[in-house]
Amino acid sequence: MRCLLSGAQRMDGNSSDFLGDFMFHGVINIYKEPGFTSHDVVAKLRGILRQKKIGHTGTLDPDATGVLPVCLGRATKLCDLLTDRDKTYEAVLLLGKTTDTQDISGAILKEQPTDHLNEAEVTKVIESFKGTYDQIPPMYSALKVNWKKLYELAREGKTVERKSRKVTIYQIHIKEIQLPRVRMEVTCSKGTYIRTLCHDIGNLLGTGGCMEELTRTKVGRFELKDSLKLEELRDLAQNGRLEDALIPLDQMFSELQSVVPAEKYIPKAYNGNDFFRNQLSETGKFCSGEKVRVYDAKGHFIGIYRYMEDKKMFHLVKMFLDPEELR
Repeated sequence: MRCLLSGAQRMDGNSSDFLGDFMFHGVINIYKEPGFTSHDVVAKLRGILRQKKIGHTGTLDPDATGVLPVCLGRATKLCDLLTDRDKTYEAVLLLGKTTDTQDISGAILKEQPTDHLNEAEVTKVIESFKGTYDQIPPMYSALKVNWKKLYELAREGKTVERKSRKVTIYQIHIKEIQLPRVRMEVTCSKGTYIRTLCHDIGNLLGTGGCMEELTRTKVGRFELKDSLKLEELRDLAQNGRLEDALIPLDQMFSELQSVVPAEKYIPKAYNGNDFFRNQLSETGKFCSGEKVRVYDAKGHFIGIYRYMEDKKMFHLVKMFLDPEELR
């Protein structure tokens, strides 16, 4: 029940021809190395795969490393869904330094002594950030104000008022304290800036602080241990084994029930129309509001539907079917 490839299928043993003739559909767990922007990773993948339709699922700063899920082909429709997933990071907080970017790459605005700090005090303050708090996004960020990105304004020497946003810190696990540095693991909600968290911790301690290192270790189901460097992916592609790294589109929803409409009602699903529970090929139990994966009888993944108990009906949430797949 999956389709990883589409397009003219010429397989003459030449890997470069192989890549040029196929459109890949699915998600790859990329390890973003330092020095690359997230957009750099996408650009390099377009060169490796000879495919334009590629998107990433959440920006990582150039100096940061770690998990960057990348969507290919029809899976680019997943980008907004994956961006919403909770994330886990390992970060090093450096106390005593305040920078304009809130990380170590920025210009130092202020330095303060940290000799008076002790581990117990630092631990207490860090753990106080568990839960939901109002975080003011940094000036050096891709958020827009009046259609202009904040970092563009910051580079012009401008500072504008930013509204605070509620973010949730689900867990903060302190892995090591070697003052003035603290290594910690943070699991947080979408939109959380870890460098701002470091900045805020430093402010509360009265010493200032900035982020010295950052690695994203998890995004939803994607973990650091399974991620691939671009060079590793290039090797797989050149050996015709890219599918080894590709998670099929429908498997991103593997936790959902799958349903197949009866043959005469499949065209309704192809067109994104509603269909009723009694129009399934096999009946099942569904809760109101439950999402399901919808397939046709040949295993083509059509899309995600939501069940509405009051109408005994399934309603389209997101369509993923490509008409080319049916030809």
